[in-house]
Amino acid sequence: MDPETLSARASSAPPDPGAHADPNQFALLRQRRFAPFFWTQFCGAANDNLFKFAFTVMVTYQLSVSWLPPAMAGLVIGALFILPFLLFSATSGQLTDKFDKTRMIRFVKNLEIAIMLVAAGGFVAGSVPVLLLCTFLMGVHSTLFGPVKFSYMPQVLSERELTGGNGMVEMGTFVAILLGNVAGGLLVALPENGLIGGHATVAVACVVLALLGRAVAQFIPTVPATDPGLAIQWNPFTETWRNLKLARENPVVFRSLLGISWMWFFGAVFLSQFPSFAKEVLHGNEQVASLLLVVFSIGIGTGSLLCEVLSRRHVEIGLVPLGAIGMSVFAIDLYFAARGLPPSETMGLAAFVAQPAHWRVLADLALLSLCAGLYSVPMYALIQMRSQPTHRARIIAANNI
Repeated sequence: MDPETLSARASSAPPDPGAHADPNQFALLRQRRFAPFFWTQFCGAANDNLFKFAFTVMVTYQLSVSWLPPAMAGLVIGALFILPFLLFSATSGQLTDKFDKTRMIRFVKNLEIAIMLVAAGGFVAGSVPVLLLCTFLMGVHSTLFGPVKFSYMPQVLSERELTGGNGMVEMGTFVAILLGNVAGGLLVALPENGLIGGHATVAVACVVLALLGRAVAQFIPTVPATDPGLAIQWNPFTETWRNLKLARENPVVFRSLLGISWMWFFGAVFLSQFPSFAKEVLHGNEQVASLLLVVFSIGIGTGSLLCEVLSRRHVEIGLVPLGAIGMSVFAIDLYFAARGLPPSETMGLAAFVAQPAHWRVLADLALLSLCAGLYSVPMYALIQMRSQPTHRARIIAANNI
């Protein structure tokens, strides 16, 4: 084996477990190896959701576009954002394995700034085609960032820190999703006859978040490439198939990929149905739908943070069946809790929470999402720990596919 490969493998090994005697996962936020990375991914997730939700509200309620009916807007925007994950995940996994991860992160954040500048013009002009293009490009941005995000952590965290680090990142992601959606909805609804209208405010917020993320990324320490000699295969279809075959070589890793994919499918069903569930089943208004999103996000964040305590700072796969059982039990109870609600007029937030029957619905949703956090975090950590460092990012890219 050549010296360059030996050096790369040595540098990609996780730190010595005894090198850091932190009391818990929150101590990572005071350390340069983790804190700038955490806030960089937080800003990116918040910006994704601020942009997408503001654009969806704008097309659904504010603009009249004959070729994009309001009922289809959310579906089209979501599909355009996800499409790059299918097309380019295999390529992004190769790039992450081949190049310095810190350079990749900074490149992705530079790309985000460029996309948001174009999107700012689209918001100000009210141009739906420009914003649809930016939706696709933000999907490309997230496709590039995903393998970097999850392959960075095992290079800078020890085995005892890996579960806590993943819990922090998952908690941060869902808090960012929540804040991004709330901010996007509030800002785009600002009146256009003011000093600065809602569309221009959204434009400024998207650019500022992109700049902030790039500024924080400058403090991420250098993390060397794990396979610098890799020859990039640019055909996305053949490389996608190769990535999936690579993932199947390790049964434990492959089953974890399937489990995480199922969890995201499960969660996406709930997230996409909150507005109609709140309106048609719970007889609540938009505030009630927002409350469901808040409870769901807090639940996943709490479950993710509990993983480190329950696993005693090790990668504990025993939490996975516990989480799966809890998700199933509380989803079934949510069905029965919502089924027996009497018909009523549309309620606001105060009227909704004043009824004791609705607290059971909220408790089921909170516990269901908490169990989803317990279910997913150990599997992410297991994939990172069990994958070969030289093609870890490609394995994570297979999960994104």
